[in-house]
Order: sequence, then structure tokens, then C-alpha cells
Amino acid sequence: MSTLVWLVAVVTFGAVVPIVPTGAAVSGAAAYAAHQNPVNVVLVILAGAGGAYVGDLAMYAMCRWGGEQLARRLHWLRDPERLARMEKRLRERQISVLLVSRLLPGGRVPVLLAAAVMGMSWKRFAISNGPACLLWSTLYAAIGIFGYAIFPEPWQSVLAAVLLVLLISQTMSTLSRRRGA
Repeated sequence: MSTLVWLVAVVTFGAVVPIVPTGAAVSGAAAYAAHQNPVNVVLVILAGAGGAYVGDLAMYAMCRWGGEQLARRLHWLRDPERLARMEKRLRERQISVLLVSRLLPGGRVPVLLAAAVMGMSWKRFAISNGPACLLWSTLYAAIGIFGYAIFPEPWQSVLAAVLLVLLISQTMSTLSRRRGA
């Protein structure tokens, strides 16, 4: 149980301080849980989703508080057309945009900022972000289960899951930078 509390804390902190590899934490915890009792993977998914949700609420609060002034300081409003496109996507497909933003390295904060700048209500954000966090946690837990299925020892599964997540994140980040250049 204390492991789940730590997972919630790590994922919440990582949602606010985006340099913490939260996906790797969920994957590693799921790999370990699968070795102990596969039913515990559901608890890992819920803990990961809960931490992501609370962290996103905190981050959204900061974006709402800072708004356009924060965006200008962080140089995210250099391209008003890009912000307008993101706002349009958010209006049309909130859950899928929030989910994809969680999966892309460096994608979540600009989307949360766009939602805050466009004035998305707290209620609408809270409702839309819940399923996105749950799907995100489920995806990363699945990566952990993949490690469990391949390796017989818990430490091997956890290590494989964490390395796989970091490799995927690094690859996606590199591809994203190349497309942006």
C-alpha cells in the first residue's frame, strides 16, 4: 500500500515538475505489481491516474493563474496561429487532445496553457482530463505488463519497463524536435 502512496506522490510531483519520468514510474510499478499479484496492476493504474489527475489540476491552476503573461514569459505565444490551432483541437476533441498531450514529451504543459488561455472552465477541464489520465496510466501500465511477460524476475521486468518507456520518450522527443525544425 505504501508503494501506491509513493506512486501517487511521484506522479503528482512529476505532473507539476515535468522533468520527472512519470510514465516510467507507472510502468515500473505495474511490472512489479504483476509479479506480486496481477490484480494489483489495477491499483497501480488507479494510483497513476489519480496522481496524474491531481498534478494536472495543480498545473492547470498555475496556467489559469499565470495565463497569457506566463505564456509570454515562457515564449509559448510566439506563434498565435499554433495556439489558435491547439485551442480549436481542444474545443473539438478535449479528451483525445489531453491524452495525446500526456503522451508526447513536452506536450502537456502547452496544451494546459492553451486550455487556460482559451478559458476552459474548471468543471469541463476536470471532466475531460479524468479519462485522459486513466487512459495514460493504463497505457504505461501495459508497458510494465509487457516487461512482466518477458522477464521472470521482478527487477528485470521493472528495469525493462523503465528503459522501454525512456527509449520511447526519447525517440518521440527527437522526432518532435525534427518535425518542428
